[in-house]
Amino acid sequence: MAIGTIERAAHLCSRIRTRLFTLLLSSQFKEFGAGARISPPFRFYGLNQMSLGEDVMINRDCWIQTIPGGGRENDAKLVIGSHAGIGMGAHISAAKLVLIEEYVFLARNVHIADHAHAFENIDVPIMEQGIDRIAPVSIGRSTWLGQNVVVLPGVTIGRHCVIGANSVVNSSIPDYSVAVGAPARVAKQYNQTTGRWELASRGTAA
Repeated sequence: MAIGTIERAAHLCSRIRTRLFTLLLSSQFKEFGAGARISPPFRFYGLNQMSLGEDVMINRDCWIQTIPGGGRENDAKLVIGSHAGIGMGAHISAAKLVLIEEYVFLARNVHIADHAHAFENIDVPIMEQGIDRIAPVSIGRSTWLGQNVVVLPGVTIGRHCVIGANSVVNSSIPDYSVAVGAPARVAKQYNQTTGRWELASRGTAA
């Protein structure tokens, strides 16, 4: 059998598997938009507090969860807008609200959480102290997060932003910005007067 034929057959099997897996899970979500797809393997908890828009794609090996407490239990704590793409290996954890707007795209291994692990009590193992510093996270429409980006609690990333690979975003990023580094700092911004992307002032904080 030709290599091309094998590749096409493997691709078809993968698509069928994704469709069946999606069908199995779709009714468990709070809202599930037409054309949304989830590719296995997929680790999850609390699907009933997640809302997916139309044509959302969650790629394989993702771990996505909502955590009890931190918000009203009847509300969606994780909202992924239409046409968003969640890259392989992403981890998203929401205790209050993580909002990912339309056309956002995450590269591989992105981590987003609206909470942190408590650690202050030295008499209790950190793994048993639960979570704290709960604060909503929002990622604006048409934004791209590069590979291995970490987004911390309380962060708002604006519309049409680019966050460079391996960046750690611990403070908010304005619309139409390119931010890089750990912690992430704005490197470029779109100037609506000149219609150009321009270098930010050296050392500008995100």
